[in-house]
Amino acid sequence: MADFDLSATFIPSLHKAASLLPIARHRDSLLYIIETYPVTIVVGHTGSGKTTQIPQYLEQAGWCADGKVIAVTQPRRVAATTVAMRVAEEVGCKVGEKVGYSIRFEDLTSAATRIKFLTDGLLLREALVDPLLSRYSVIMVDEAHERSLSTDVLLGVLKKILKRRPNDLRIIISSATLQAEDFLNFFAGDQNIREQPVTESVVTLDDLIAQEGSKPEGKATGSIGQIISLEGRMYPVDVLYLESPAEDYVEKAVQTVFDIHTKEPDGDILVFLTGREEIDTAVQAISERAANLHPRAQALMPLPLYAGLSTEQQMYVFEEALENTRKVIFSTNIAEASVTIDGIVYVIDTGFVKLRAFNPLTGIETLTATPISKASATQRAGRAGRTRPGKCYRLYTEPSFHSLEEATVPEIQRSNLAPVILQLKALGIDNIVRFDFITPPPAELIIRALELLYSLGALDEYAKLTRPLGMRMAELAVEPMMAKTLLSASSFGCLSEILTIAAMTSLGGNIWYHDGEKKKMETARRKFAVEEGDHITLLNAYQAFVTKGKKEGRFCHDNYLNFKALTRAVSIRAQLKRYLERFGIKSTKRYLQTEISNRWQLEVQIRESRFGDA
Repeated sequence: MADFDLSATFIPSLHKAASLLPIARHRDSLLYIIETYPVTIVVGHTGSGKTTQIPQYLEQAGWCADGKVIAVTQPRRVAATTVAMRVAEEVGCKVGEKVGYSIRFEDLTSAATRIKFLTDGLLLREALVDPLLSRYSVIMVDEAHERSLSTDVLLGVLKKILKRRPNDLRIIISSATLQAEDFLNFFAGDQNIREQPVTESVVTLDDLIAQEGSKPEGKATGSIGQIISLEGRMYPVDVLYLESPAEDYVEKAVQTVFDIHTKEPDGDILVFLTGREEIDTAVQAISERAANLHPRAQALMPLPLYAGLSTEQQMYVFEEALENTRKVIFSTNIAEASVTIDGIVYVIDTGFVKLRAFNPLTGIETLTATPISKASATQRAGRAGRTRPGKCYRLYTEPSFHSLEEATVPEIQRSNLAPVILQLKALGIDNIVRFDFITPPPAELIIRALELLYSLGALDEYAKLTRPLGMRMAELAVEPMMAKTLLSASSFGCLSEILTIAAMTSLGGNIWYHDGEKKKMETARRKFAVEEGDHITLLNAYQAFVTKGKKEGRFCHDNYLNFKALTRAVSIRAQLKRYLERFGIKSTKRYLQTEISNRWQLEVQIRESRFGDA
């Protein structure tokens, strides 16, 4: 049989969905603006295709010539991995070949990678080795409107790099909300932003050529950048409010799911909650109550979505539901902008989000549920109108909505700045006060961070980075206090144990799972617990996993341990160990670990003899 002739006309038909995205008709305008101006601000609704299509357009237009790479940064690891998988699928390659991703402690790229998705924090780390980021021809900062800590710092660093690489570097800022002027003003500084203001919603290719006179040969002329708005086809969304405030918004959300399921036509449901615990509670409640539905009624399939899930678990929400089944996705604010889920028709907005807040007086960072902003509420409602007219159920009153803040406070104004300042110092930016932030952080946060770094020995009395300690702390991909602990551990003879604790704490508490059986999980957790504290408990859990969990198939299941999370901890530990070995720090004998492991075995035996397996 003769081979199929895969002609040029046949290939695009494999991915026709991409040509139907709102961004497709702006392809020429986008490429022209990117070639003409150093900075391009792309404004478009989530789902318009900007994250997946712009890197492909640039690669096809030759921006990857001479071995150059296109970088696309994301504020979240979930988005970096899922978008890379989607683009690799569209390009027709495996992840890690032409399209790859790089997140903390996980790198799926190769020498052949031309489109690279990575977290903004990781691109900052790359600048430690290559201060001008010379391997990249285009850097696209996606979801910039979220104003994460790393995004704000990265924009400041990119502004400095752009002064050194005005002709061969292009920066694209992608935002889902209309903060475009702020970003462009930031990069423009005292320069002329544009020769005439752009008042229309969409900049067309003809308009630009008329403005410029003729198409330049890839050099920026006059102004620093342009804003282009993508007209995303948004269907109308009906917004419904409560008449009186809900006492328990999680319970109210579950009730609303069943109201929609029994009274509204087909369409998947997206519910916004604040964190893992609430999501697990809601998923369990839906599973239990769905059993009481009529046998012939449409089934409900509850699915969680939050940062702590493994990549495989996150991918379930993107798969099509079975026939006669309605998906109900319970998500944190990840689904607000970072990822697009097809088929969502109904959105339930509880009106809360967990935000990080650092108190410089106590030095304690907390994660607190707080009311969302109007911008976030509008963004959430927009998720219901992607494929057809939808409905957004806001579990708060209309006066409550009007009393919300216009926008969320940028993370840089409420976070511990010690890791950021350490990284900026390592990049050679000594004068932190003069560093160009979009929104300057409060003086108290900067003073507290400098005090902490000085007390750790990372800075000297002139606020200069110490060598080698300060530089090594900046290179380790962990918090400054943990970095100092790792670098000091060998002198106390406990490096092996501290490596394990550092790897386990970086997982963020996701080593346990309860599968609806919280009491049994707590009982299993007590087997590993010791009075010395949580860190030694984590050490015991890791030690049990590497000695028993890998050999006995049911060990993790019986002890409510997350197998994939612990496997990741093994990988992180190995990477941290390689970092330290590069600094000439070798792991010592495991005196402490042997003692703790023996004690753990003894305590388990005593407890099992007293209480049995329960």
